[in-house]
Amino acid sequence: MSFTKPTLRLTAAQFRRVVAHCYDGLPDEACGLLAGPVDHEGEPTGVVNDVYPCANADASAVTFTVDSRDLIAAMRDAESRGLELIGVWHSHTHTDASPSATDVRQAPDPKWIYLLVSLRDGAPVMRCFRIRDGQIAENPIELDR
Repeated sequence: MSFTKPTLRLTAAQFRRVVAHCYDGLPDEACGLLAGPVDHEGEPTGVVNDVYPCANADASAVTFTVDSRDLIAAMRDAESRGLELIGVWHSHTHTDASPSATDVRQAPDPKWIYLLVSLRDGAPVMRCFRIRDGQIAENPIELDR
């Protein structure tokens, strides 16, 4: 599967849950995990079956680390349902929805999808990326109703 694939497919309810968790995290960055199916190469198909709001262990407005207990709980839940963790999301409280140098440096898995939500302006802005070997590619997002 191409580095720039797949299209991320969220339901409207998942979109609202992610954005609400980002607002709930203010003034700090909020974060969470995405679960869904993977193809025969272990690449995400783009379908999101579940979103897992997590605590930001950094408790910071400029960095995030998914709380290890939340990570383990999400992994166990996803695996019990035949799914994989396919990505992570976090908010940018004062900047746009683009990966920062820190985001690129700390990207934990080259197969993962990185969902960013900017809360800088009046309305939240959500964008999706893949990060591999320091390279960034944007992926489209489709909301399923």
